[in-house]
Amino acid sequence: MAEREISQSRLYEWLTGDEDSRMCRDIPDEACDEQPRNFFLHLLASLGNKLADELSSARLVLPWLMGVIGAPLWMVGLLVPIRESGALLPQLFVAGLIRLKPERKWAWAAGGALQALAAAALALLALFGSGGTGGGLVLFVLVLLSLARGLSSIATKDVLGKTIAKRRRGTLMGWSGSVAGAVTLAAGGVLMLFEDRPGELALAVLLGVAALGWTLNALCAARITESPGAVEGGENAWDSIKLGLRLLRDDRSFLHFNVSRALLLASALALPYVALLGQQQSGTELGGLGILIVVSGVAGMVASPVWGKRADASSRTVMRDTGLGAAVCCLLGATFAWLSGDWTATVWPYALVYALLVVVHAGVRLGRKTYLVDMAGQDKRALYVALSNTITGVLMLLVGGLVGALAQWLGTAWLLLVLAAMGLAAAASATRLPEVER
Repeated sequence: MAEREISQSRLYEWLTGDEDSRMCRDIPDEACDEQPRNFFLHLLASLGNKLADELSSARLVLPWLMGVIGAPLWMVGLLVPIRESGALLPQLFVAGLIRLKPERKWAWAAGGALQALAAAALALLALFGSGGTGGGLVLFVLVLLSLARGLSSIATKDVLGKTIAKRRRGTLMGWSGSVAGAVTLAAGGVLMLFEDRPGELALAVLLGVAALGWTLNALCAARITESPGAVEGGENAWDSIKLGLRLLRDDRSFLHFNVSRALLLASALALPYVALLGQQQSGTELGGLGILIVVSGVAGMVASPVWGKRADASSRTVMRDTGLGAAVCCLLGATFAWLSGDWTATVWPYALVYALLVVVHAGVRLGRKTYLVDMAGQDKRALYVALSNTITGVLMLLVGGLVGALAQWLGTAWLLLVLAAMGLAAAASATRLPEVER
């Protein structure tokens, strides 16, 4: 047992760059000894979560599921808003309830278990669902999955802040993204072996693996050693809303962060449209799914550790640079759409842009997560996370609807120019944020 703990500490020191695994900052003293063990439990839990997210992606996999079961086209347009907003909007209302629990890991584990059940239900629908009824059931299960995701999200960040020291959190998320990217790459490589489209069985297997990923997430969360936290200040939903509005009014840095985060939605909103361009220009119908999953896995594997280290040094700078990167990717995608030639009539130029945008989006997620956790103190971290996510959920619905209308009116290429301007505005806003890592 002692040799195992020494090896674990040495591996932890190698992954984080620490010379002393007991270096702790901004976590309780009693959590310091458990930090190496908790680090690897967080890593495995995040691996399961990220892998499951990729294999049940509302931007790639679930639209293919709708197509296979013959669901109406209008249902496909509801997937991304439900997936994103359903996970974010309820968080402010459950933050106070979670705060009443001295150990928040059990809320995290419950959310992971519910997501596993939802993914298993989607796998069954891939095998037995059909038509509008099957599509309606997919949307219903997706609502449940998204709500469970929201529960896990707020509890995960609170437990992370209590068990992993500042300037180690970005590194942890970076390594988890890298490992999950490698596993996702293997899954996409298998899909590329299908000449036409993944059939019902292939999709069911993908979603079954996603269910196993969330099961791993829940089991690891339950095994984390978490010191009991303060339970004072647990609010009901209305009290949470009033406190959140006071925070937006009184904490200008928090308000400024949420403006920057809203503008950084450009990267998330651009991803499905870049994929759509690849299908439209190349004439590929469903054969590009494996390619897009592969490039997404490669991009995540390469990008996440780099962004994680940079986020630990300055998450504000990461947010600024990813805003610029989103603008460049959108401009590049629009340019390819307007250029004529045989090389633009294949999926590969757009797969390249998609891969670059995935790299940027990984930085957006790591940068704003690290900034939010480091900016908030222990006593208000759960509320800050819940309020920020609720605001983003509302904006995702509003901006997502506006972007969809603009796409119908302007076309995909011109829409990417609008999103490029949004990315530039995000970079300008993030530049003026205060540093929180120093």
